[in-house]
Amino acid sequence: MSSDVFRKHRAGAHPDFFRAEAAGLAWLADAGMPVAGVRDVGVDHIDLERLTEAAPTAAAAREFGARLARMHAAGAAGFGCAPDGFDGQLFIGKRPMSSTVHASWGEFYVVERVEPFLRIAVDAGSVTAAQLPDVERACARVAAGEFDDGAPPARLHGDLWNGNVLWTAAGVVLIDSAAHGGHRETDLAMLALFGCPRLDEIVAAYDATCPLRAGWRERVPMHQLHPLAVHAAGYGAGYGRALHRAALATLALGEKS
Repeated sequence: MSSDVFRKHRAGAHPDFFRAEAAGLAWLADAGMPVAGVRDVGVDHIDLERLTEAAPTAAAAREFGARLARMHAAGAAGFGCAPDGFDGQLFIGKRPMSSTVHASWGEFYVVERVEPFLRIAVDAGSVTAAQLPDVERACARVAAGEFDDGAPPARLHGDLWNGNVLWTAAGVVLIDSAAHGGHRETDLAMLALFGCPRLDEIVAAYDATCPLRAGWRERVPMHQLHPLAVHAAGYGAGYGRALHRAALATLALGEKS
């Protein structure tokens, strides 16, 4: 294999596992976001261009923030939809993820992005019986549309934590998408969850390109319910506690609204 190719291999992978990744990257690239180039896709592998990482810079952060805003603004067919032209199974990490479309964001977010992983986390013991009622109450408020704002579906990366944001000499390049239609604040909340470098500069450039709605910072914990539920499903009680804290913050937000 050529030295400029990076192969991801998984024996016995679902037939759509790598196809979904390739489709997501193509969808984001169509909206002007630099992504790792796909060289080949098979049932058990995906070949990507090999990238050389560099130190994060202010200029790269600002360019990424502006591009991310424009990518989100490119839109999606619906809340929960798969990338255009892809009709297979979606994934986040190794876990299957729904592509069922809902008319409203809150219902989609809870039914398709929080509850399926919450159930796994409860069964695994990562979310306790004492924590669960608070998480369920927060979910009920979100699903009821209490925080819906009328914004159209955004084109999301879907797994936008720091490890999937590669800084290169040419700027930020995204990898490992779980792309779907959702709310743009969810991508931003995931960037904050694990500490993306130069986040303040990214957000400032984003806001200058497509202004964020007032109160977005207070809504970050609500938009972290999804990634925290995914992590609680697979990585233990520490994430269950973080999910519970995010649920309590969501409930407090509801009391202010």
